[in-house]
Amino acid sequence: MGQISDSVWSHPELDAAVARADWGAVFRAYRKFTGLSQTRLGERVGLAQSDVSDIERGRRRVTSVEVRSRIVSGLGVPVVGIPEQARPGRARPGEAPARAPRPPVAGLALPGTEPDEDLADRLGGTIASVPGRRGVDAATLDWLDRLLAEHRRAEDTIGSRPLVGIMRRQLRTVTSLYERTSGPLTGRVVRLAAEHAQFLAWMAQDQGDTATALSWYDRSHEWALEAGDADMAATTLSMKAHGAWSRGEAPKCVRLAQAARWSAPGASPGVQGMAAQMEARGHAMAGEAAAAHRLLDEAQELIVRAAGRPEDEPAWMYFYDETWFTLQRGMASMQLRQWRTGVDQLTTGLAALPATYRRDRAWYRACLAHALAGAGEAAQSLATALATVPDADAVGRPHAWQELHTTASLLLRRGAAEGRDLVAALAERG
Repeated sequence: MGQISDSVWSHPELDAAVARADWGAVFRAYRKFTGLSQTRLGERVGLAQSDVSDIERGRRRVTSVEVRSRIVSGLGVPVVGIPEQARPGRARPGEAPARAPRPPVAGLALPGTEPDEDLADRLGGTIASVPGRRGVDAATLDWLDRLLAEHRRAEDTIGSRPLVGIMRRQLRTVTSLYERTSGPLTGRVVRLAAEHAQFLAWMAQDQGDTATALSWYDRSHEWALEAGDADMAATTLSMKAHGAWSRGEAPKCVRLAQAARWSAPGASPGVQGMAAQMEARGHAMAGEAAAAHRLLDEAQELIVRAAGRPEDEPAWMYFYDETWFTLQRGMASMQLRQWRTGVDQLTTGLAALPATYRRDRAWYRACLAHALAGAGEAAQSLATALATVPDADAVGRPHAWQELHTTASLLLRRGAAEGRDLVAALAERG
């Protein structure tokens, strides 16, 4: 049976079903998002197809701790999302305790992200209520803002897979604060939830889980509108445009990027610049060079404005600078089959990209290998592709692997022996 991405558990529908310990709803949602049949799901959890059907239809309840344990282990259900009384290992009266499965995601320790004891108490709800105060203050939200920023930067280096479960738990913490918040801080909680949802969407998209990504982007956009956050509202639309581009849907990419600009005119110059370059990439994919270059020039002007007032840019735009934009130009040139220009731009951008951006280095070096193949530099393309493999392997990024396979196909179509060598090297990695 094939592997299914852990990020499927970040989908709100599955998250809610797990939180309710509604195993019938868990089965239905899991099969919907993975395409598994009742028979295949039953094989994963040690149940007959008829039993799966009965649980889905509510004709049978899951009361045995042993069956719960098989479901959690077989489907990889994040234990943190299961109510305490329904977790494997919590035996009910008359039941023998079962061993709980290992949680699928280990904790990640980041320097400087532990709250002080007072903040930890507030987050855990252990401080007694004080009249006129609901237990949440600006210092608590400041710490959560900082923690999210640290996780975003960690993802640049280690990739998205180790962080998905952590960020789902963190979002659950943020949303739990809503009922304990009043006044102006309420909007901050909603804004913080929107930022977490956007990050979860990006990580699902990065792992090729389109359905989960779209669901989280929609949730983030809704919360951003509720919080009056034009920057996040526009960003979610730009990132949906990026998803359309990743799937080869050029017209949809253009329309979503345009919507990011006209629907949020109050967005910062950097956020507007991101939308402009996303629209440019859509035009480049469609072979519309004039429109692509016009929009790229416009985006560059916005970047210069953003660089002049970095304090006006949202925290998640920390990566948006001249280096990143040079790499974006290189991708657009590559799609327009302006191979040599693309090689020069990607080479320049990669030389300036910090080593900590391991995820992005994997992707852009794969793009450089592709551009080199297009420019007829077969030997250099192979060398660049092979040098990309360790980073792509370490961060587990499927888009980089896909680009490497595209490069191999282009080399083969051009009759280059290096294409066979790259195919063999990629096959060794599975």
